Amino acid sequence: MRRDDFNRFCRSLPHTSHVAQWGGADVWKVGEEGKAKVFAIGMGDGGSGDWLAVSFKCSRMSFDVLMDAPGFRPAPYLASRGMIWLQRTSQESMDNDAFKAYLRESYRLASLNLTKACQCRLGLNRTTAERS
Repeated sequence: MRRDDFNRFCRSLPHTSHVAQWGGADVWKVGEEGKAKVFAIGMGDGGSGDWLAVSFKCSRMSFDVLMDAPGFRPAPYLASRGMIWLQRTSQESMDNDAFKAYLRESYRLASLNLTKACQCRLGLNRTTAERS
């Protein structure tokens, strides 16, 4: 996934913010300023525009299925600290459109860690009954 495609997709999700940190990584968060939760981290390749890696939060089942698949590995630093995060290093196992579904799920999982009050203010994670 190219850097601009990754950033454009993450920006399209509601209530997201971006910060460049950790040596120029594109870090995407969901939530209110100061309380936002990270859902994706893109590490660039130093200029050509192609990605070396995108780390993302995932379910335990996705982690177990993908951690040994070609083009995926447990996310360095995060997974070693008990967090359920994967890193996509290539398109070997799935194309970018399929990968976007995992980024959407990472966004949803991260948003569940916001306070209920914040989720309510932002209109996140509402049930069908709550939307009526």
